[in-house]
Amino acid sequence: MNIDRRLFQLLKEERTPFIFSIISGVLAAGMLIAQAYYLSLVIDSAFIQRSGMERLFLPLSLFALFSTLRMAFNWFSHTEANRGTLIIREKMFNRLTNTVGALGPVYAKSVQSGRLSTTLLKGVEALDAYYSQYIPQLFFALFTPLLIAGTILPGDPISGTILLLTAPLIPVFMILIGKSASAMTEKQWKTMSRMSGFFLDVLQGLPTLKLFAQSKRQHDAIEESGESFRHATMRVLKVAFLSSLTLELVGTIGMAIIAVGVGLRLMGGKLTFQHALFVLILTPDFYLPLRQLGTKFHAGMEGVSASKEIFAILDQSTPAPVQQAAFAVHESAGKRPIVFASISYTYPGSSRPALEGINATIPAGKTTAIIGPSGAGKSTLINLLLRFQVPSEGSITIDGNPIHAIPLEAWHRQISWVPQHPYLFNATLRENILLARPEASAEEMESALKKTGLTTFIGSLPQGLETMIGEEGARLSGGEAQRVALARAFLKNAPLLVLDEPTSHTDPELEAALRSSIQELMKGRTTIIIAHRLETIRSAEQIIVVSEGKITQCGTHEELIANGGFYHDSLLLQQDRQS
Repeated sequence: MNIDRRLFQLLKEERTPFIFSIISGVLAAGMLIAQAYYLSLVIDSAFIQRSGMERLFLPLSLFALFSTLRMAFNWFSHTEANRGTLIIREKMFNRLTNTVGALGPVYAKSVQSGRLSTTLLKGVEALDAYYSQYIPQLFFALFTPLLIAGTILPGDPISGTILLLTAPLIPVFMILIGKSASAMTEKQWKTMSRMSGFFLDVLQGLPTLKLFAQSKRQHDAIEESGESFRHATMRVLKVAFLSSLTLELVGTIGMAIIAVGVGLRLMGGKLTFQHALFVLILTPDFYLPLRQLGTKFHAGMEGVSASKEIFAILDQSTPAPVQQAAFAVHESAGKRPIVFASISYTYPGSSRPALEGINATIPAGKTTAIIGPSGAGKSTLINLLLRFQVPSEGSITIDGNPIHAIPLEAWHRQISWVPQHPYLFNATLRENILLARPEASAEEMESALKKTGLTTFIGSLPQGLETMIGEEGARLSGGEAQRVALARAFLKNAPLLVLDEPTSHTDPELEAALRSSIQELMKGRTTIIIAHRLETIRSAEQIIVVSEGKITQCGTHEELIANGGFYHDSLLLQQDRQS
C-alpha cells in the first residue's frame, strides 16, 4: 500500500497521545499474561491439586486485579488513540479549509462542488480508522506476540517455536491480499467522489435538464454511477472477507497444532497441567493482534485513499506569505489612490495571459468604470484587487504599500463588493443581509432596507426579515437578490466599493430605481464599477477600456467619445438598439 509520508508526519506532530496509547497497549498485554497465569493457577489448584478456598483466595484476587488493570489499560489506550486522531483530524480539516480559502473562489469554481465537499468532510473523517485503529494496531501486532512468545518459549520451546514460525504467515498473506485490496479501495473512493460531484451537478441543474427533456437520461446516468460504486464496494468487501478468512485460517491452524502438541506432551508427562493450560490460554491472544491488524488494515485503507485527494488539494500552490504592512489600512483605504503597476496574470494551464502589462491608477473618492468585450480581463482585474488571485507579475499598491502586505481580513473589511451573481445562503433574509456586518443596529438595518427599496418587498413576506429564502436565494427574483447585495454594501459602509454588473439582472424600470440607490452608495467612496450598459457608467470620473488583457483607452466619457474606439462604438450601438 502506497502511503503518503505526510500521514506519518502528522503522526509525529501529535505523537504524545499515540505514545501513551502504545505504552498502555503493551502494559495491557503484560496484564493479559499475568491474567492467564493466575487463571491457569486457579484452575489447576482447584481441580487438579484440589486446594481449599484459603489457598485460592490470593490467586483469585490477583486474577481479578490483573483483569481490571487490563481493561483499564485497554480503555486508556483506545481513549488516547482517539484523542490523537481527533487532533489530527481537526488539524487536517483546518489546513484544507485554509488552503481552499487561500486558493480563493477561482479554484473553488474550477472543481466539482460535490467532490470537494466529499473530500473536506468524508475524506477527513475517513482518516479516523487509519490513525485510531490501524496505526496503534501495527505496534500491538509487533509487541504483543513477541511478549507472549518470549513468555512461553523458556518453559515450552516447542510451542514457542511453532508460534514464531507460523506468525509471519499472517503478515505475508495480509501483504499479498492487501496489494489488491488497496487498488480496489482507491478505485472505490474515486468512484464515490465522482458520483458525489455528478449528483450535486445534476441536482443544481435539474430545471435546465427538465427544460431540455434530459432528466430521464441523467436519471439513468446517476443510476449507472450508483451501480459502479456498488460494484466497487462489493469488490472491496469480497477481498476484505477473503483476507479475514485467510488470516483466521492461519491462526486456527496454528492454534490447532499447538493444542495437539501440548496435549500429547501433557499425556506423556512432559508438561504440567498448569503450564499446558497457561500456553493454551495465551495462544489465541498471540494470533489475535495479527488477525486484528488484517481487519484494521482494510479499515485504514479508505483513509489512505482519501488522503491522496486531500494532499492533492494541499499541494495546490498558494500565495507566499508577505510581511504585514506597518500602516493602518483603514486610514488609507478610500483616501489614497490604488495603483496597478505592470500587472500581468496567466491562469494555471493557460499559455495566453489574461492580463498583460496593466498600468492604471484608481483615484481616491471617485468612480472608475472598467469596460470591454466579454473575456477581455475585467473580472480578472477585479479578482486581483479583491485578492481572490495573486498577480503573476507586478503589484497593486495603496499609499505606496502593496495590498498583499495587508492582512487579508483587514483588507476585505475595507471593501464592499456587489457581484454580478450575489450568493445568498439558505438562511433568513435578516441573516443574509447581516452577513456584511453582524453587529449592525436595527436602525442601520432599517436605513439599508429603505435605501435599496426592500422595505415594501419585506412587508409582503409572511415572516418579514425572518423568512427563509432558500438555497442560493431560490425564493427571490434576480432583482431582489441584487437589492439584498446592495443592502449588504450599505450596511457594511466600507470606503472601497466594487460593483460588478450591479443591474445585469434587472428590467429597465427596476434598473432606474436601483440606479439612484447605487449613486447614493457611491458618494464619497472610491468606486470601481464594471457594466455593459454604458448609461450606468457615463458619469464616472474615469473610464478604462480593457481589450484582450490590455488597457486600450482611458479617460472621461467626453474624451472617449471624441477619440472613438470601443466605448464610442458601443454607445452608438446601444443607442441604435434603443431607438
